[in-house]
Amino acid sequence: MIEKNSRTALTALVTGATGFIGSHLVRKLLAEGWKVHIIARNESSLKQLEDVQGAIIIHRHDGTIDSMFAIVESAKPDLVIHLASFATVTYAPRQVEEMLTSNIIFGTQLVEAMLSQHVYAFINTGTFSQHFDNKLYSPKSLYDASKQAFTDILAYYCESSPLRVITLELFDNYGPNDTRSKIISLLLKAGKEQKPLAMSPGEQLIDIVHIDDVVEAYMLAAQQLLNEEAVKNEVYSVSSQQPIPLKELAGIIEKIMDVPLQVNWGGRPYHPREIMIPWNKGVAVPKWKPKITLEEGIKRLIEQQQ
Repeated sequence: MIEKNSRTALTALVTGATGFIGSHLVRKLLAEGWKVHIIARNESSLKQLEDVQGAIIIHRHDGTIDSMFAIVESAKPDLVIHLASFATVTYAPRQVEEMLTSNIIFGTQLVEAMLSQHVYAFINTGTFSQHFDNKLYSPKSLYDASKQAFTDILAYYCESSPLRVITLELFDNYGPNDTRSKIISLLLKAGKEQKPLAMSPGEQLIDIVHIDDVVEAYMLAAQQLLNEEAVKNEVYSVSSQQPIPLKELAGIIEKIMDVPLQVNWGGRPYHPREIMIPWNKGVAVPKWKPKITLEEGIKRLIEQQQ
């Protein structure tokens, strides 16, 4: 149980709450008795939060520093959880400004606003793809480089202010109500519709975690930040710890669905800088380990979709 100064209700301010991971995290926070505020862009849809919209407080950010300062002052959070990002591996040059604004400037505005209100607990979100070729740092894409740039900015704030940060580096993830074009969704759709699916040769290892386990990692990170003053600037991996080849993942889905998958292996090339072996040198969140096996998670997902 998370406690701070014997208060019964803590307040979280969440960015990226309108996305897949953020919406699941918001529901978990509410279920645990938190007061939840979210930051959303003016154009962001709240469809993923329809069922809990009345239980949260929504702040619209117009992109300015003044707007951010007003939001944090109004929310008065005990903890800020930052998931918002412009996430894409391939991009057009005209998208560069939006990517850097979302992944660097927005977060920096947020930290400045936190410090102005003496809010010092911050959970940041990184990605395993900052570790191409299993290196300590080698970005797979410009997106990954922008995530690392913000992590480096956080190091400055941690050294020069009371800010305390935990960065969770996420791996592939899946679960109910996922509208993203992710690998499990694509394979399940191919099985259901019995349509051909062009894939890479399929030898790359996939490290994939159920959304419930991902959310639990955030909750444990929150507990650590609020209860352990020694935490200053930590980075943890949210990994299944059991990566499997993409072809094997397809075989598991085929077996569970009991239908053949019409996968054209090698029908498309590997991505440039394809990650063949996911980052495996990270440290897990203390007291966290994945509880939902891949087979169990896929079975649940299929049942929920029926």
